[in-house]
Amino acid sequence: MEEAVLEEIRTMKPRSKKIGYLLAGTALAAACVVLVAYGGEPPAWLLTSGKGAAPEAAEKQAPVRREILDFHMTDLDKGWIRYTDGTSGVTEDGGAHWTEQASGLPEAAASGTNGPSASTPDGTTLTTIAYQAKDYPVKQSQFVTDRVGWALLSAGTELANPLLVTTDGGQTWHAEVTPAVKDALQEEKQRQQRISREAALYASPEQAKKAMNTAWTLLPDTASPGDIVLVRHDQPGEVSWQGKTYELRPFEAGYFTYLPVPMKTKPGSYPIGDQTLKIKDKKFETQHLKVSKQMESMRQDTKRIEADQKKIDAARSKSEPAFLFSDSFIQPIEGILTTPFGHTRYVNGKFASSHTAIDLAAKEGTPIKAANDGIVALADNFYLTGNTIYIDHGMNLFSQYAHLSKLQVKTGDRVKRGDIIGLVGSTGFSTGPHLHFTFWAHNVPVNPNLFFNATPFQWLKQEPQSR
Repeated sequence: MEEAVLEEIRTMKPRSKKIGYLLAGTALAAACVVLVAYGGEPPAWLLTSGKGAAPEAAEKQAPVRREILDFHMTDLDKGWIRYTDGTSGVTEDGGAHWTEQASGLPEAAASGTNGPSASTPDGTTLTTIAYQAKDYPVKQSQFVTDRVGWALLSAGTELANPLLVTTDGGQTWHAEVTPAVKDALQEEKQRQQRISREAALYASPEQAKKAMNTAWTLLPDTASPGDIVLVRHDQPGEVSWQGKTYELRPFEAGYFTYLPVPMKTKPGSYPIGDQTLKIKDKKFETQHLKVSKQMESMRQDTKRIEADQKKIDAARSKSEPAFLFSDSFIQPIEGILTTPFGHTRYVNGKFASSHTAIDLAAKEGTPIKAANDGIVALADNFYLTGNTIYIDHGMNLFSQYAHLSKLQVKTGDRVKRGDIIGLVGSTGFSTGPHLHFTFWAHNVPVNPNLFFNATPFQWLKQEPQSR
């Protein structure tokens, strides 16, 4: 040290020598004090890195690594680990942070753990995992969902953290809960909530599992002309059916659309995704009506009928992109069935149309209930159907109530299942007080009997019985 100071003095310019002598003297004095204080040996902090560092000091600074005995995650956030020294730690953020417990196991440990033979979501036994291009033996693993799981590596690994996490079903593993992993865990929590909400719509947990664990599901997979089928897929896309294309809309954990079966659909087997929809033949009865010449002439006013139809089609072309109901559909009134769905109707001996609704006769003024939750898409008076209401139940499904004596809701109103929306009447082309009731899916009329006391999610339980 003295030589370095003297060399610095020698290289200084003459005019600076006086200052240099003073600095050199001060430095020498300080060095001597330090050497005396440390018994003639320089302290470690004075040494350059890697030169003269005491091995004893390095050993004292090395962290003590504890071995993990086992672990258990109770959900995507909470879990515990236990060490071989008897201590344990708990987490409430998916393993991003662990809080040490002084002694004993958390209460959650009573639920047990998944052992070394724990399997992956596809059912295979997890014995090794690949991490950073190297295979590691697995001591214990646990998958909380089909995407998220944890694996404890066997003892002897060189990794600082032997508890790894995956958010893609085991394809990739992470030794730390990075921001990307946190985002994936949050998304998985939201996905599990969607799965739970959708599962509650089915008739039973078994039916939910059957519907939701396959790529394509048809509810039901057998139908007749005039019926309706709910299609579920696990991916977005489209379905081509009877010359039309229907978009699969996202809802909860799946993608859905209704497929209306037109009255003229031929019997046979039709591929829908990787499933087959079977259409059975069905014969409909014939109905003959006799009406006055004045009433018959109403059907000839095509301009007025067409104007009404444009307004109705416009209202039915916009639908909420979600199922607006969660409970079963109800019959709007308890009336006498005078005309079933699908009857071939003749008026004064001439073919009129297929009656794609049910007619329920009741006293004029009988309260009419909303068949289920929804939004009033249209409430107006029309030439043929009189006072009429259309309720949007979401996903392009509408219920229709016609010939009312009074409307008690207006366009845009939100209604609940069982709300009184109007009164039975005989307005429009009608021979007496009754409710003309039906459903429309993608602007195609479908059999309302399929809905009563059920929801489309429950059609998987058994084949709906048309009446």
